[in-house]
Amino acid sequence: MTEARWLDDRQMRAWLGYRRMRLLLDLQLARELQAASGLSEPDYDVLSNLSARDDLGMRLSDLAEHMRWSKSRLSHHVTRMQQRGLVERHECADDGRGSLLKLTEQGWQAIREAAPGHVESVRKHFIDLLTDDELDALDALSHRVVDHLQEMELNH
Repeated sequence: MTEARWLDDRQMRAWLGYRRMRLLLDLQLARELQAASGLSEPDYDVLSNLSARDDLGMRLSDLAEHMRWSKSRLSHHVTRMQQRGLVERHECADDGRGSLLKLTEQGWQAIREAAPGHVESVRKHFIDLLTDDELDALDALSHRVVDHLQEMELNH
């Protein structure tokens, strides 16, 4: 067993700051999204991902993988969204066991109405607080970490 490589004070401060920022930012964005649109963050994630596909729809399994959710969890959430008239589920033509998800007109309306306010919240509480250099650094470091983690997934 190798000895732990403990974080030094500077590293610990950065790590804990990131964790606290992420927690508080996620809470604030969720609070404002819910208050302004009645949508939860998972609702918004489903709607925004489906809206990016236009009217083509998206396989439930592909959306679950993209969102890093289990198919079961997403299926249950989508069922609740169906009951609210936001999405519809169709059988996949090429796979009778698969589901194709599409936005309903009500779902399109919900995402069109929610998106401007949500983007404004993201700007107000995050993007507009950063300088151009900080945005560039965030872009570089977030992609480096994502690339590393995706590589880890591929190798497991």
